[in-house]
Amino acid sequence: MTIAPADTRNVPLPTQSTYQNRVADYWNAEENPVNLELGKLDDLYHHHYGVGAADHTVLDESDPVLRRGRITAELHRLEHAQAELLAAHLGPLTPDDRVFDAGCGRGGGSVVANLRYGCHTDGVTISAKQAAFAGEQARKRGIDGRVRYHHRNMLDTGFETGAYAASWNNESTMYVELDLLFAEHARLLRRGGRYVVITGCYNDTYGRASREVSLINAHYICDIHPRSEYFRALARHRLVPVHVQDLTADTIPYWELRRAAEHLVTGIEDTFLSAYRNGSFQYLLIAADRV
Repeated sequence: MTIAPADTRNVPLPTQSTYQNRVADYWNAEENPVNLELGKLDDLYHHHYGVGAADHTVLDESDPVLRRGRITAELHRLEHAQAELLAAHLGPLTPDDRVFDAGCGRGGGSVVANLRYGCHTDGVTISAKQAAFAGEQARKRGIDGRVRYHHRNMLDTGFETGAYAASWNNESTMYVELDLLFAEHARLLRRGGRYVVITGCYNDTYGRASREVSLINAHYICDIHPRSEYFRALARHRLVPVHVQDLTADTIPYWELRRAAEHLVTGIEDTFLSAYRNGSFQYLLIAADRV
């Protein structure tokens, strides 16, 4: 099977709204240690949170330098576990397949997919700085012929219709309108292709977004969607859920540990924990097939 290469021309971003420009400016300026320090451990830079049981014995380390290092490594392990969980739902894929990483950040998820399946990966970010950083990481790994990053808008990529076997968003859907996003995924995916999203969403059985959700929106300059809108928008764009997993309980240990990481806290940790615990906010994985 011959796979056409992705269009790697310097395609300008479509006209952006004032809000999209603010998002791009935010990520072009972002130098958060909770992203950079973790990624330095193995050059896998993730822009999302973690799942799984945390090793809280790292907090018992008496040597402050060792304690800092052990906490950093444990948080990175949990974030990597989340990336592997998402990638596991993309398959089965072959090295001939192309996959699309929407809102790729500094590129860790695309590398994880390539290492697992050997596939061709196109990552897209609205941040020119992130795209350049991720591209350099791919070159260092010697995988830049198969893993490529593009400074484009994930709502209008310019990539070939029906060329992708799988696509995903990992904690990036809160920056865009779901109908526009899912329309682009549906266009890019071949029939039977798999779309996966991991996201925080507010629980609309409780009514409107809670105070905690509003604080998270303000902190990240985003707009968290209600849970029900994901399923309505997926259906409108021929993306049929085949697996839904509530990861809320699985992510709480990550946030508990991060709150104790004095060198990495951002001030939003207690808000996330309160939102998860009071039920107004949920962490979901949804896998859907393009029909």
